[in-house]
Order: sequence, then C-alpha cells, then structure tokens
Amino acid sequence: MDIISQLQEQVNTVASLAFNTFGTLQRDAPPVQLSPNYPEPPANPPVDDTVNLAEQPKLLSAELVKAAKQLQLGFGAMCSERNSIISDQFDALVAALPLAEGGEEAQLQRIAELQAENDDIGQELQKQLEAAEKELRQVQELYGQAVDNCLNLKKPD
Repeated sequence: MDIISQLQEQVNTVASLAFNTFGTLQRDAPPVQLSPNYPEPPANPPVDDTVNLAEQPKLLSAELVKAAKQLQLGFGAMCSERNSIISDQFDALVAALPLAEGGEEAQLQRIAELQAENDDIGQELQKQLEAAEKELRQVQELYGQAVDNCLNLKKPD
C-alpha cells in the first residue's frame, strides 16, 4: 500500500468513528422540547436492555478522541509515550512523500511525461493481448482438429 493510501486510511478511520459516534448519539438522544409553544415530543421507542445507553456515548466519544489524537500526533503534537509509535509511523509516511519540485509547471510536465509513458505501455499491452488472442485461436483450432482426428479413428459400434 502506498503512502497516500495509508494516510487516507488513517483519516478515514477518524471520519468513520466520527460519523458513527454522531449517528449513535443522535439516534439514542432523548427527545427534547424545543419551545414551550410546541407540544411535548413523543418518546423514543423502547430499545434493547442489553445496551447501556448511559455508557455508550462515553465509550464512543472516548474512541473518537483517541483516534483524533493519534491523527493529531502524526502532525507533530506528542501527548504521551504510548502514542509515539503511531506518531512515528505517521511522520515516517509524511516524510516519505516526494517533495514537489519546480512548481506547478514542472508538475504538469511530469504528469504529461507519465501520461505518455502510460500510453506507450498501454499500446504495448494491447499488442500483447492481440497476440495472445491470436495464439489462443490457433490452439483452439488445433485442439478441434485433434478431437476430430480422435473421433475419426474410433471404430463405429
């Protein structure tokens, strides 16, 4: 997995935890009357007794804070020795990213070079595919001839 994908995976983890935390808190929140002018909101439907609704928000928010701190640590803020390994991994990933040299013009030129290289390789692969398909047809034809010869050699019953 390349560096950008690993960084994106860490960010996605934090985002996923945030969405799940907010969704769960919203789903399980008790109804609140917005104004005395509005009627009392209906009660939430009964939920499974095995889930401790009082503890769930605390657990979810603690998990979200932990993931966010790990990501923050990757940007250089160190909070504890326990998280230094995660921070070191994140820093190593960021340090391994290539630096942009020469500005936007050089990057556009490099993109054009890579696109031309990609096109050349694509053409070569297309030629190889066509050759392989031709060879496959030849093999299928020879196989068919061999089957016909075998059937012709059999004596009728």
